[in-house]
Amino acid sequence: MAHSPRPLTVWALPGIPEITPGTDLVTIIADAAAGALEDGDVLVVTSKIVSKAEGRILQAEDREDAITAETVRVVATRASESGHVTRIVQNRLGIVSAAAGVDASNTPHGTVLLLPVDPDASARALATGLRALLGVHVGVVVSDTLGRAWRDGQTDHAIGAGGVRVFEDLRGGTDAEGRPLVVTMPCVADELAAAADLVKGKAARLPVAVVRGRGDLVGPLDLPGARSIVRSLERDMFRLGADEAYAEGFAAGAASVTA
Repeated sequence: MAHSPRPLTVWALPGIPEITPGTDLVTIIADAAAGALEDGDVLVVTSKIVSKAEGRILQAEDREDAITAETVRVVATRASESGHVTRIVQNRLGIVSAAAGVDASNTPHGTVLLLPVDPDASARALATGLRALLGVHVGVVVSDTLGRAWRDGQTDHAIGAGGVRVFEDLRGGTDAEGRPLVVTMPCVADELAAAADLVKGKAARLPVAVVRGRGDLVGPLDLPGARSIVRSLERDMFRLGADEAYAEGFAAGAASVTA
């Protein structure tokens, strides 16, 4: 029997003011929602306002120094014609991205914004507070904008999750033709983040969106967070850029000849 399509509704919450260190995001978001939330809603919150509320603003005249401090491992670098060097790195959260997630946009001159210390803990705190204050069973995703290997452009991804299933594990089931699904495991937290970004925008000052229609993904607060999305180095088939991998292999080969 064919299943009816599952309707999905996504909208941005208006009325979120400028966030400063110490802002109570639970109260701000609850006020903006104005009683519009229902059980099963997922709130997608831009990491920038979480970082601002948590005081992750760093005095740094040179953004490159802040990137270096946040970097755990360099994956790839490339210099532009102007001489600027783009660094793809793994940061302390395990996320591989350009500039280690250090953001210099929409921050006071001479400052940069770092990612939250623990985005999963931030998401759980927001979900806990909103559930208690509003009496609705909601989940929270904290999102950030990342590039993708092999594809131009950027999309929003989940870097934190509280009370939301980050994967929809379809392994062991069958497709529409009855064939077994062996590796199918959609990262629904990333899909929620990307859907929310369609209504938040980058310059509209709408940092929080609500996704309704996937209440099946909302669950207990102790569900695995977005950190579980990050692939371990041992399982990473692309741990280095092409130039870096070539240089590493060449150096290893040269060392073996001279040994």
